[in-house]
Amino acid sequence: MSAQAGPLHSPMLERLGLRSVINASSWLTSLGGSLMAPEVLAAMQDVSRHFVDMAALNRVAGERLAEATGAQAGMVTAGASAALVLQAAACLTGEEYAASVLPDTRPERCEIVIQKAHRNRYDGAWRLGGARLVEIGTARATADWELRGAIGTRTAAVAYVEAPFLGQPLPFERIVEIAHRHQVPVIVDAAAEVPPVGNLRRHIAAGADLVAYSGGKGIGGPQTSGILCGRRDLIEAAWVHGLNYDSPHAGVGRPMKASKESIVGLLVALDLFLARNHAADVQRWRAMAAHVVAALQGVPAVSAWVEEEGRQGPQAIIQLAPPHDGGAVAAALLRGDPPIAIGAGGLRGELFAVMVTLRNGEERIVADRLREVLSRSGSR
Repeated sequence: MSAQAGPLHSPMLERLGLRSVINASSWLTSLGGSLMAPEVLAAMQDVSRHFVDMAALNRVAGERLAEATGAQAGMVTAGASAALVLQAAACLTGEEYAASVLPDTRPERCEIVIQKAHRNRYDGAWRLGGARLVEIGTARATADWELRGAIGTRTAAVAYVEAPFLGQPLPFERIVEIAHRHQVPVIVDAAAEVPPVGNLRRHIAAGADLVAYSGGKGIGGPQTSGILCGRRDLIEAAWVHGLNYDSPHAGVGRPMKASKESIVGLLVALDLFLARNHAADVQRWRAMAAHVVAALQGVPAVSAWVEEEGRQGPQAIIQLAPPHDGGAVAAALLRGDPPIAIGAGGLRGELFAVMVTLRNGEERIVADRLREVLSRSGSR
């Protein structure tokens, strides 16, 4: 979440020969996710000084996550991709024997059906859990009959990816209806879809059986934390694969376990997130984006406006015409002092300045640097 601007120079990063980056590009893993609040860091430091029964801590954390998401049960994982691996493993099987042999799967139940429009670079996590992905539809359309025809005796789950850059050709509610009619669970990747806060409950309320969220993006927890929530039996199956500390097997989910610091940090961050004035956040982001847009008015071959629909909060959208080159502009911003990471590509090939990861006051630095770089590139 946005916070008050701190020093742009980090003694620790400087010792390593690195520089602090102004992040106008969202909660990207490549930029370290989000920034943690002092309360989160204090809780992590506190628990780091103690030993604890990890099974008991995980159970308590799961209850808190279930309450926050409206699910029957929950668990903390080592990031959202870890939650996807455990989704697959849980749906394939939750039995102790199978947990010892995954990702080698029994052929009669190892397929996850996914719309072609939802294929992305992160869906390999489901395959890592032992599943084989079965594509249906095209990049733009999926019909009911394609989903019905793909579900068979080997189907372990139907996957759905919630992301602003992906199309949604077959509505989620329709997917749930068809899958459940065939007694097949629906698993959801909603890693970066919080905020809005309502998304924490939306998919479970609409019938999802397992949902994965990142804990280190909009929620503001540790970067290596994730949330898996859903049906109690499937969460218990995921537990068998990764967090059953008494099991003689180190299952496929063993690398997905979260540390005590990550678990406690995520819980505190989630409490803070749920208590936030989210309307005030949006209003502040809107004003910050408007400042960036106003600074670019009058720059030749540049159009800029504020956009919110389908975005992670209000963003400054920057459409460039020749002689400007978006990639060159983004590279120039990142080379500057301080370095600025800005979104590039987007829904229409534009630059986009994301406000949710800017600290108060940093929008002015972004606006000034953008105008400087664009004025220079437009004068060639």
